Amino acid sequence: MTRLIAIALAALTPFAAAADGHLPDLEGREVVVVTENAYPPLQFIDPVSGLAIGWEYDALEILAERLNFTPVIENISWDAMIPAVSEAQYDMGMTGITIREDRDELVDFSAPYMVSQMRMLVGADETRFSTAEEFAADEELLIGTQAGTTPFYVGVYDVLDGDEANPRLVLFETIPAAIQALISGDVDMVLADSAGGQGYVSANPDRLQMIGDPLGTEEFGFIFPNDSDLVAAFDAGIEAMRADGTLEELDQRWFVDYALGQ
Repeated sequence: MTRLIAIALAALTPFAAAADGHLPDLEGREVVVVTENAYPPLQFIDPVSGLAIGWEYDALEILAERLNFTPVIENISWDAMIPAVSEAQYDMGMTGITIREDRDELVDFSAPYMVSQMRMLVGADETRFSTAEEFAADEELLIGTQAGTTPFYVGVYDVLDGDEANPRLVLFETIPAAIQALISGDVDMVLADSAGGQGYVSANPDRLQMIGDPLGTEEFGFIFPNDSDLVAAFDAGIEAMRADGTLEELDQRWFVDYALGQ
């Protein structure tokens, strides 16, 4: 695994200065951050520039400046991320991670930086179902998903029958791979949080749409090894960004203004 000493970021317009002059000072320490780069628009490889960009990268850059630390980015698969952070192989993990009680036993979460709702992502011409109940009733329909993710568990317990081995679940290594299978017609639906799903719809308006009522609400947070001293500092930084409107600026940039692949 290659360690990147610098983060490649797209050109950004300036954000507001820190709202609180008394934020913790991490004195320039190195913080090793692991991510998957497979969750647009939170963090992903820009298909145009080839750079790693996204909401979380921008937030990390702002937090690094305000809290005075040096981020070092590494990459890992989703299924290995939480165990690796739990074992303190990395200082922090970010990849749109839903704050859940079972995960909180393994890692510490930051304060939530985003609230999202799970939606059904389907083909633009889908007419066979419009609700989760209608999807579940047709045993021929398949869900594309990634094991161990929130979309996987919502698909199992909120859409299907609670059987994690249900053959209607088609597993992929990443959610983007599942969405590509949806576009190709190999699966019939992918569950995605409203944040990430909207990015895919915006990039593929002729091929994808989100339908149905939200299937629950989830909060996203950064993860740290248990008892990490970074949690309090990041919590303070996130709350300052919330107070001065920076989180809203990031939402506007990545969920409204940005178009994937353009």
